[in-house]
Parts: sequence; structure tokens; C-alpha cells
Amino acid sequence: MSAAVSKQQIPSPEEKCQPKTVQLGHVRVSRFILGGNPFSGFSHQDRDRDRDMLDWYTMDRIKATYRAAEQAGVTAHLGRADNFIVRALREHWNEGGSIIWIAQTCPEIGTAARGVRNAINGGAKCCFVHGGEMDMRVAQGTTEPVFEAVKLIKDAGLVAGVAGHRTDTIQWAADNLDVDFFMTSYYNPSDRREGAEHIPDSEETWYPENREAMCALIQELPAPAIHYKVFAAGRNDPQEAFERVADAYRPGDAVCVGVHTKDNPNMIEDDVALLENALEQRGK
Repeated sequence: MSAAVSKQQIPSPEEKCQPKTVQLGHVRVSRFILGGNPFSGFSHQDRDRDRDMLDWYTMDRIKATYRAAEQAGVTAHLGRADNFIVRALREHWNEGGSIIWIAQTCPEIGTAARGVRNAINGGAKCCFVHGGEMDMRVAQGTTEPVFEAVKLIKDAGLVAGVAGHRTDTIQWAADNLDVDFFMTSYYNPSDRREGAEHIPDSEETWYPENREAMCALIQELPAPAIHYKVFAAGRNDPQEAFERVADAYRPGDAVCVGVHTKDNPNMIEDDVALLENALEQRGK
């Protein structure tokens, strides 16, 4: 989730630009992707913040956020493959919206295959296996469901990916899977090797060395990376965070950022501008 942005950091209107696009498999998306954790109350901060997000993000406000993203040139949303997000997206599409859904499987609703089927039936264009499940399965050596899920995604004609919070998870995926993209978390806030699901109120750690290790690994990946958790769930200064992203960014990569528009109604536009300016300064 994005942290608040100071007025001094936000580029002036004449400096602002819309995000460029990149190719994920056969689907072209904006390189700034709207994250979905705040819509479902996953703040990675505390219970009060979780509840604040749930209270704020009514269906109408989620759809308003989709519209604001599209107006800022953001063409893709990364959201959970559950009934709530399917409903939000279908209402938005039925009202004329066009945002592309990159679906994430959800361990708490069932198997990865179940999440993939939800994505297919719900109208996703891309789908990936949840990072917590990937961390757990790679650590435990129970990876057969991952191969099954990736095959289901590809057989349905969707763009296939996997996520991970650990570098060894992503390295395993690069060595063993044929995927179109990798979801690469800058941080490993909680140990998922024993269980895939996020546990609210569990102690989380946000170590800078995890970020540096993942940024180094990204340079070696054979397919585009979607950089995520780049703000350490609101703990990092936005300007510094986007500058680090820009240093690690390769042509063809994308960046996923969740927003809490209660904090700043213009957060999407501001974040897009900060990212695009940081990349432009590095010639990317």
C-alpha cells in the first residue's frame, strides 16, 4: 500500500505523465498496476487499519478507484480471485469500464486450481499462483499443484505467472516453470513456509536486505517481473521507494501498488507520476 505523499514530492501537473505499457505474454498492460489488498482489508499494518480499509472501500468506492485508475492511464488491476472482486469488476465492466484483471489465487477459498477456475470464469486475462502458497509449497517440496495450476491457466488461454516473497521461491520457479511473468515481493513480512495464508496480527518484519536480495534476483529472471510490496505496506517514503524500483526495473517489468484513497483522493495519479518520473530520470 502506498504511503502518504508530501506535496513537495508530487510532480507538478505539467510534469505528470501516464504510465507506459509493457507486454505480459500476449496481454499488454500499463507498467503501473493497481493493487487490490486495500479493497479486502489487507493493510499489513494492524487490525484498526484493516478495518478502516474495509469500511472505506464500499463497492461504489472500489468502482470509483477503478475509474480513477483508468483516467490516470492505468489499464490493469491485480485482484484476488474471490467472489467479492469478481462482483466489483463485473459491475465496473458492465458500467463501461475496461480495466484488465490480473487474478491472484486465494488459499483460504480452496486449492490453487479452484482459484484459477474462478479467474477464468470471472473474466481475468492473466492469473498467478499466490505468493504465500508458492513459499509454502517450495519449502515443503509439494509443488505438483503449482504445475497443475500453471497448466490450467495456460490451457485456458490466460497469461500465467507465480508470486513469491522469498528469493528461493522465485529462483525455484525460474528453474522449474514456464511462466509469462513473476510476481516478486520486495519483502518477506511473515514466514509462509508452514502455511500459505496471511494471519492478521502476526508479527511482520520488513528487512531492507530482503529488498536488496529480490532486486538482485530480478535482474536474472527469464520473464518480466511485477515488483510488489515496494512500499513495505506504507512504511517506506514513496519517493525513495520508487527510486529503488527504478534502479531495479528492467524494460518490460511492471510495478504493482495498492492505494488507500481515504488518505489521499489523488493517490493513484500522484503515485503514477512519481514512478514515471523516477523511471524517466534513469532513461527507462
